[in-house]
Amino acid sequence: MSDAALPDHRAIYDAGAAIWDAARGQLTVEASWLHRLLAGLAPLSYVLDVGCGSGRPIAAAVLAAGHRVTGVDFAPGMIALARAHMPQADWRLADMRTLDLGQMFDAVIAWNSFFHLTKQEQRATLPRLAAHVRPGGWLLFTSGPADSEAWGWAAGAAVWHASLDPAEYRQICKSCDLVDMTFAPEDAAAGHHSVWLGQKTGMMEPNT
Repeated sequence: MSDAALPDHRAIYDAGAAIWDAARGQLTVEASWLHRLLAGLAPLSYVLDVGCGSGRPIAAAVLAAGHRVTGVDFAPGMIALARAHMPQADWRLADMRTLDLGQMFDAVIAWNSFFHLTKQEQRATLPRLAAHVRPGGWLLFTSGPADSEAWGWAAGAAVWHASLDPAEYRQICKSCDLVDMTFAPEDAAAGHHSVWLGQKTGMMEPNT
């Protein structure tokens, strides 16, 4: 599909922020994977939520587990809600395609956000996400089950998704020092989402 035919996801999520927030208030399909990620983190870890939306439910769960959260989203309406819900976290208006926070995190999460990018944007953005993961840290993201494009529904509007072939994701991750990437295509326990979780090589230093 040509870029001109793609929906304006920024406008959709900005205008539909309240609708999205009302529908996504509690942990559901992401719970098992988020708990798995959190189990591997030391207390007071730094976690980056990419495409954080209103901060609920993922960032809220990370905060409740005692960690420190930075959330980024390109929809102003979403960031406004996140700041209202959880002023103790660090919320930033930013686009993952140009993300450069000058900081590394113990975990980076991109649940149901990264897959809104075109395939070429994903090839360029995945290394950006990996660059924000500290040695020994973790990356959790969702994709499609195979090289594909699909339409869905979110925030009261039609949204578009794309996915690379799993072998290409694994190759990109390996080039970014993310090893032992676990991939669960259409995981029934996660609402048939296709989920990636892997750890960056190197030793994680204690947080300060």
